[in-house]
Amino acid sequence: MADKMLTDHERRKQISVRGIAQVENVANIKTTFNRHLHFTLIKDRNVATPRDYYFALANTVRDHLVSRWIRTQQHYYETDPKRVYYLSLEFYMGRTLSNTMMNLGIQATVDEALYQLGLDIEELQEIEEDAGLGNGGLGRLAACFVDSMATLGIPACGYGLRYEYGIFKQLIRDGWQVEEPDDWLRFGNPWEKARPEYMIPVNFGGRVIKENNKSKWVDTQVVFAMPYDTPVPGYRNNVVNSLRLWSAKAENHFHLKFFNDGDYIQAVMDRNLSENITRVLYPNDNFFEGKELRLKQQYFLVAATLQDIIRRFKANKYGNRESIRVDFKTFPDKVAMQLNDTHPSIAIPEMMRLLVDIEELDWDTAWDISVKTFAYTNHTLLPEALERWPVHLMESLLPRHLEIIYLINLNLLNEVKARYPDDLDRMRRMSIVEEHGQKCINMAHMCIYGSHAINGVAALHSDLLQKHTFKDFFEMWPEKFQNKTNGITPRRWLLLSNPSLADLICDKIGEGWVTKLDELAELKTLANDQTFLDALTRVKRENKLRVAQYLKEEYNVDVNPNSIFDLQVKRIHEYKRQLLNCLHVITLYNRMKRDPNAKIVPRTVLVGGKAAPGYHMAKQIIKLITSVASVVNDDPIVGDRLKVIYLENYRVSMAEKIIPAADLSEQISTAGTEASGTGNMKFMLNGALTIGTLDGANVEMIEEMGKENFFLFGMTVEEVHKLENNGYNAQSFISKNSDLALCIDQIENGYFSPDQPDLFKDVAGVLRHHDRFLLCADYESYIKCQDEVSKTYMDSNKWAKMCLMNIASSGKFSSDRTIADYAKDIWGVEPSEEKLNAPYEPVEADHQRKGAKPS
Repeated sequence: MADKMLTDHERRKQISVRGIAQVENVANIKTTFNRHLHFTLIKDRNVATPRDYYFALANTVRDHLVSRWIRTQQHYYETDPKRVYYLSLEFYMGRTLSNTMMNLGIQATVDEALYQLGLDIEELQEIEEDAGLGNGGLGRLAACFVDSMATLGIPACGYGLRYEYGIFKQLIRDGWQVEEPDDWLRFGNPWEKARPEYMIPVNFGGRVIKENNKSKWVDTQVVFAMPYDTPVPGYRNNVVNSLRLWSAKAENHFHLKFFNDGDYIQAVMDRNLSENITRVLYPNDNFFEGKELRLKQQYFLVAATLQDIIRRFKANKYGNRESIRVDFKTFPDKVAMQLNDTHPSIAIPEMMRLLVDIEELDWDTAWDISVKTFAYTNHTLLPEALERWPVHLMESLLPRHLEIIYLINLNLLNEVKARYPDDLDRMRRMSIVEEHGQKCINMAHMCIYGSHAINGVAALHSDLLQKHTFKDFFEMWPEKFQNKTNGITPRRWLLLSNPSLADLICDKIGEGWVTKLDELAELKTLANDQTFLDALTRVKRENKLRVAQYLKEEYNVDVNPNSIFDLQVKRIHEYKRQLLNCLHVITLYNRMKRDPNAKIVPRTVLVGGKAAPGYHMAKQIIKLITSVASVVNDDPIVGDRLKVIYLENYRVSMAEKIIPAADLSEQISTAGTEASGTGNMKFMLNGALTIGTLDGANVEMIEEMGKENFFLFGMTVEEVHKLENNGYNAQSFISKNSDLALCIDQIENGYFSPDQPDLFKDVAGVLRHHDRFLLCADYESYIKCQDEVSKTYMDSNKWAKMCLMNIASSGKFSSDRTIADYAKDIWGVEPSEEKLNAPYEPVEADHQRKGAKPS
C-alpha cells in the first residue's frame, strides 16, 4: 500500500491530461517560488515553515492567474456582453490551490519544480484551510456553478459574504458534537484581493418621510461593504471570472459625542457591532430562524451587490459621466441576476427602491425592469425552511422596504382578484403578507411574483413545487416555472479528486469528457471488457486502501479494505434519515450476535456531517451513531465484519478524499423531501452504487443508468401522501417487525448507553410517536434492499459492471450542462468555447483601453 501511495509524483508526471512539464517552465516556477519566499514572506529556507512554503506556492500559482484575470475583465469591458450575477449567501469553495493548478494546466510543472526543491506538493496542499463559506448542498452547488460559468466562458460574477468565521469546526467529544470557531482566515488568504476603492455604504434602521409625494429614507445607520475579489478560473480557456465577497466595515469616523465624553472604548465597541454582520455564517439552511442578524446579512449582501451592479452597468454603457441621464430600459439586456434560494430575496424591493427613489423611474417601468432581471431558484420543499420574516423586524431594520413590499403585494392581490374575482381564499394563500398568527412577509411568494423565471433543482422537485408548494402561482403563471436539475463540476469531483480513475477513462476515450461529461457514455461499450472491468476494480481498491490508511491514522480504527465501504455524508437532518442507516447497523450487529458464525458480507459504515448547533434531535442522532460505533467496533464477535466511524468535521477537502473510495452511497431521504441532492451525483461519477428512494435527483439518475444499476427501496411520493392522509401510525409497523422492535428497544433501554440508560429516550420517542419522516414504514424495504446490496457485492464482476454503468451514465449531472440550460432558458446568454488570449505577463496597455477597469 505504501508503495502505491509513494508513486503519486511519478504517476502525475505521466498524466497526459495535465500536460508535460517543460524544463524552462520548471525553472521559472522555482525562481518565482523563491522570489515569493524571500520578498513576499521575507523568509529563507533556514527559518521557513511548511505554511510559509504553502503561501509561497499559492502566490506563485496566483501569478499565473493575474494576467488572465485582468485580460478577461478587459474583454468583458470592451465587448460589453450581458453579464450574469449569481447571488448566494453561501459559496462552499473548499480549497483553491489544487483546483487552480488543474484548471490552468500547470499541475505537473509545479509538482516537478517542488520535487526538485525537496518539497512535497501534497503536504503543502494539506496546509490550505477550506474556505468554509457554506454549509451543505446549496453552497457547494454555488461553487460548482461559478466554476462552470468560467469554463463555459459566460461573463459572470458570484456575489456573497466574506464570513470571518465559517459555519463551525466540528469536534466529536465523548460522542457528542462540539462546535469550535472555524477561524479560516487566521493566517490570511492568498487568493483574495481587497478592493477598498469600491467600498459601498449600506443603510439600516431609520425612518421614512414624505417629500413632494416621494418617500425618503432618513436617519439611517450606515455600514460600509468592503469587496474582496477571488479569481475563478475556467478549465484551460484562459477565462478568469470573479467571486466578490462583501465584508462589513464601520464608518471611518467615531461619534463625536463619545470623544467629548472621553468614552473611546464605547466608540470602538460600536464599530464592532457594525462589523459583526459578516462575522459568522448561520448554520441553519434547512430551518428558518427569524433572527435580526440573518436579515441584516441578507440585506447587506443585496444592497452592496445591487449598487455595484448598477455602477458597473453605468460605467460600461456611459463611461464615467455621472451627470448623464441613464436609460435603464436596457438594463435587463445587460444584466441577469439569479437568486440562490430566498436568502437574497430582499433584492427585489431593494431594486425597486434604487430605481424609484434614487434613479427616479416610475413604478411600472421599474417593476418591468426588475422582473425581467431577476430569476429565482427554490431549494426546499420543507415548510420550516421557507423564509417568513416578521413584519415588526422588517419595519425596524428596513422601513422603506416594508412600504415597497406592501405596494408589491397590493399589485399582486389586484392581479389575482382580476383573474379569480370571487376566490378570496386564493388571495389569502397567495399574499406576500401573511396575516394569520404573527404578521409575516413570505419571501418565496415575493420571489415568484418578482421574477421572470422560477426553477426547481430536480424534475421531481419542480413537479412538486408546481403541484403542491406553489400550486396557486403555477396555475396563474405556468410560463414562469422551469426545472433545472442540479449538477457537479467534473473537474473537482473526478479529475482532481480521483486521478487514477480519470487516467483510466482518458486512456479509453480521451480527455473530452472533462468539459463534455456526456462523452462518458462511450464507456458503456466496455461493459463486457474484462480487462477494463478489472482495471476499474483495481482503481477502487487502491482508493479504498488510501482511505483505510487515513482512517487508521485519524481514528485509530482498522477497517477491512475488502468490506463494503458504505457512506452517508451530508448535513445531519431528520429528513435525510441518518437514523434509518443507524437502524440498519444495529440490525446487522444483532444478526452477528444471534449467530456469530453467520455469513455476513463485511461492511465499513462511514457517516459524516454537521448538525446545526441548536438542532437537538440531530445532535442526538450523532451521539447515537457514535455510541453504536463504540459497542460495535469493540465487540470481538463482530471483528472486522462491521466497523462504524463518524467522520469528524466533514468538509469539501474530506469529501475529495473519501468519495473516490465509496462502494455504496446512502441517499435515503423520505420520498418528496430532498430537493435534488448533489452528493448522490459525486458518488455516481466516482463509481459508487446508490441505495436510495425515489426522491430528488435519484429519479433522474435511475432514468440515466437503468433501474438494474440502482438499489431502490421505499415508498413513492404518492404512497407517502396516501399513508399520511390515512393517518400514519409508526407503532403498527414496529409491532409487525421484530427486528425493528428490538432495535428501538435497545435504543430506548440504554443498550448503547449503559452509563446513561435514558440517554436516547427522545430518539426512541421520535421513532415510536413522532416519526414524521416515516422511517418505520420504510425500514423493512430498506433492510431487504441492503441484503440485496451484500449479495450483489459478492459477485465482483456484476458489481464492477454496475459501477461502470453508473460512471458512464453521469453525463447529465455535470454543472456545465446545468449552467448551459440556465444560460439558454433563463439568462439569455450564450456559452462560448472560445479561449481568450491571455499572456503570462501583466498587460501594459490599460491606459489606452478607453479607461477600462478590471472590476
